[in-house]
Amino acid sequence: MEEARGRVRLKVRCDSTPSQSVTLPFAWSANDAGDVYVRVRHIYKLVASEGYSLKQAAEVAAGKAPKLIEQLDWSGAVERFKDQKLHHGTVIKPATWDSKYVPVLGDAVALLTGKDQPTSPAELIDRCIRSWASGSRTRQERARNLCQFLRYCVARQQFPEIWQPPIDLKDHIGRKPPDATSHKSDPLSDQQILDLLTSFPDDGPGRRWSDAIRLLAELGLRPIELLHLSVKTDRKTGEAFWWCSYEKRAGGGVTRPRRLEPLPLKGDDGEVQQWDLMQRWKAGEINLPPLSSTNGVAEAIKTYLGRRAGWIQLRGAVEANGERVSVYSFRHSFSVRGHQLGIDSGAMALAMGHSLETHCRSYPWATESGAASAFKKARSRA
Repeated sequence: MEEARGRVRLKVRCDSTPSQSVTLPFAWSANDAGDVYVRVRHIYKLVASEGYSLKQAAEVAAGKAPKLIEQLDWSGAVERFKDQKLHHGTVIKPATWDSKYVPVLGDAVALLTGKDQPTSPAELIDRCIRSWASGSRTRQERARNLCQFLRYCVARQQFPEIWQPPIDLKDHIGRKPPDATSHKSDPLSDQQILDLLTSFPDDGPGRRWSDAIRLLAELGLRPIELLHLSVKTDRKTGEAFWWCSYEKRAGGGVTRPRRLEPLPLKGDDGEVQQWDLMQRWKAGEINLPPLSSTNGVAEAIKTYLGRRAGWIQLRGAVEANGERVSVYSFRHSFSVRGHQLGIDSGAMALAMGHSLETHCRSYPWATESGAASAFKKARSRA
C-alpha cells in the first residue's frame, strides 16, 4: 500500500502478470487503518479465491457489483445456449429445455440484470436454489443446469473467468436432513392393480385409461414411454414384439431404445390375465387417453388417478402400511413379478431399460430374492 493524494492506494505485483493498483476510499491516516485492514482482507479473498481482478474485487468489497456485469449480454447468451443444447452435442428435447432450464436461467438473468446483482457464481447459484429444500432433486437440477450455462458463457461466449462456476456443488446443493421422508414409491401387487382397473368407469375414457395402466403394468414402462410404443416384427422368425423408442438421458449416459418383454399379471385366484394388448394395438383398438401435461405424462396420469375413488382407497390402504404409491408403482410391480418368476437381475434390467447397477439400487428385492434363490438352489444340490 502507498499514499496517493491523501488516499490509500493498493498495488499488487505478480511475476506473471502486469502490476495492478486501485485507490481505496480511505484517508491515508492512522484513524482509517482498521477499516483499511478489513477492506484489504476482503479484496484479497475475492482475488485469491474467486478469480476477480483487483479492480472488480475492490468494487465488490465496496458493496458494488462489478461494472462488467452490466456489459454482458446474459439474455442473448441464454438464447445461444438454447441453440447449443437443442442442436449440438448431446441434445435435449424442447420440452426438457422448457421445464428444466428455462425456470432457473430466467431467475438467473433477472438477478444478473436487476438492481441487487450477485457478484460471483457462488452467490448466483445460492440465490437461484435457496427456495428449494437442501439436498432436493430440484435444487440439484437447478444448480447443475445453471452451472452448465455459466461454463458455456465462459468457454464459448468469452465471458470473464470470474463467472466460471465451482466444480464441486455439494456445499450449494446440501444434503437432506436425517429425518427427511423418502418420496420413492413402492410396488403394487397384481391383485391390487386388477382391483383398481375394475373400479374404473365402463365408458370411453375409462377404457382408454384402463389400457394405459395395463400397458404400464404388463410392460414395465415409465409413464412417458407410452408415447414411444410400437410393434415390430423379427425379420428372422416373423415374431411380433413390443418396441420402445424412448431414450432417457441421465447422469450415467443415454438409455437406448429396447425390445419389451411382457409379463402378464396374475390375480390371487391364480388366473393369468389375457389382455391381448399386442393384438389389440396392431388392430388399432387401443386408443390412449390424452397424455399431454405441463409437467409431463406422469402428471397427466396422476391427475386422472387422483379423481378415482378406487385409487384414493388403494393409496390409503398402502399408506396405512407405511408405504407409498405413485404412477411408477405399476412399473415397480413389473420388476417384482419378474423376480418372482425367477428372471435374473441382468435380464430384468435390460427389459426395463436401465443399467444393472441402477436396477439393483432401485429395486432391492432384485438382489434379495436373487440371493435367496441362489442359496436355496445350492442347498438343494448339496
